[in-house]
This record gives sequence, structure tokens and C-alpha cells, in this order.
Amino acid sequence: MGVLEGRTALVTGAASGIGYAAVEAFLDEGARVFAVDRNSAGMAPLARRGAFTRPADFADAAAAAETVQEAVLALPSLDIVFANAGMVRNALAAEMDDAAWEEQLAVNLSAPFRLARSAAPYLAQSPAGRFLVTASVMAEGTNYGLAGYCASKTGVLGLVRTLALEWGKHGVTANAILPGAIATGMTKPLWEAHPEIAELWAKKAALRRVGQPEDVARLAVFLASDAASFITGQAIAVDGGLTLRV
Repeated sequence: MGVLEGRTALVTGAASGIGYAAVEAFLDEGARVFAVDRNSAGMAPLARRGAFTRPADFADAAAAAETVQEAVLALPSLDIVFANAGMVRNALAAEMDDAAWEEQLAVNLSAPFRLARSAAPYLAQSPAGRFLVTASVMAEGTNYGLAGYCASKTGVLGLVRTLALEWGKHGVTANAILPGAIATGMTKPLWEAHPEIAELWAKKAALRRVGQPEDVARLAVFLASDAASFITGQAIAVDGGLTLRV
């Protein structure tokens, strides 16, 4: 029996990378999963494995509430929410336009907030409510061109801590996952075009490699399980020791 046997989960950003790996891992551990992404075709293999799927673009303010309602109808309860959808627009702060700034805040920060708000009553009814959100090691650092991305991911940490405090009385936990250099749809095109960049990240990590989506998915399974029932309000890095150096 899997550690998530009988549980229900909503996962966003599910068509590739961390979200895809998380849906597979949740299914492997016995959960029923409602997977969401704007790329429907990318979720087709998950649907064949038994996941419910729905297209949605979380730049749209209405998408979160609509997604939660459809998930509850399909599952028909909600124990786990993994707000994983994210995006980045690289531009120096002085050159970034309002559209790029606002899109990153909408997808990376406002969408998790709206998912949390809509899912709150269902998670409170669950015997093991779990809210997970993908932040980034860049929530605690930065680099050139990442003003919007870092601001949004840092905001996620404040959101998670507040949710953990407010929801604790219901036994619901809220935690953030901070991936480091992970081979995902967001990073692969750059790394394939410039393999020296991936090599540089690997050399910086204590474990001397870049991460895989499955590395992050395993933490998501743990945080969603009973084994993590006393862990809440935390930001946990999955970075192979990338951020150990100062």
C-alpha cells in the first residue's frame, strides 16, 4: 500500500518537469490525482494512467477557483494541493515592462494564493490536509534579470508561513519546496543550447550534478504523507547542496 493510498490531490503545472513527476509519484503511492496545465497534450500520458486532467492558464485570475471546483467534483474530495505552476521572464529590472512583471506575479504568487483560498474549506475537512507550493532557491537569493521571478518566489514563502499559522487549528500543513538547478521544461532549452551552463550549475552543487524532477517529486510525496504531519510553515531546499556556499 502506498503512503498516499486513498488520498486525493490537485497538482498544477502538471504537463512537464516537477509537476509531471509529482503526479506520477502521487499515483504510484495510491493517490487519485487531478492534474492541471495549459498544455493539455503534455498531460495525455497522465490521463492514460488514470489522472483527471484539465487545461488552465493561471495567468487568468479565475482559473484557480474554477480548477478547485472541478477537482472537487471529479475526485470528489481534496486532501492535497500542490501549487507547482510557474514561469519566468528574464529582463533587467530597469528594462522589464509591466506585462512581464505582472505575469510572473500572477502565475507564481497570486495563483497559489487563490488556490489556497479556494481549497481552504476542503483541506480543513480532510483528515490530512496538505498545501504544497513550488518556490525556488531564488526566493532566498537572486541573479541578474530575475527581479520578477525572485520577488514572486520570495512572496510565496510569506504566503506559506501565514497559511501554516492560520490553518494549523484544522491540522492542515503548508510548506514550500525550493528547487535548485533542476532539469525541467524551463531550464532544458537553455541547457541544451548552452551545455556549459548546466555544467557550471553541476560543479557548484555539493553533489556535483543538476537535479531531476523526480528529486523534487519525492519530497512532495513525503510532505503530503502522514510522515510529515508535524512539519508546517517550512521552506525546504532540494538543490544538491547548491546553496551551501556563501
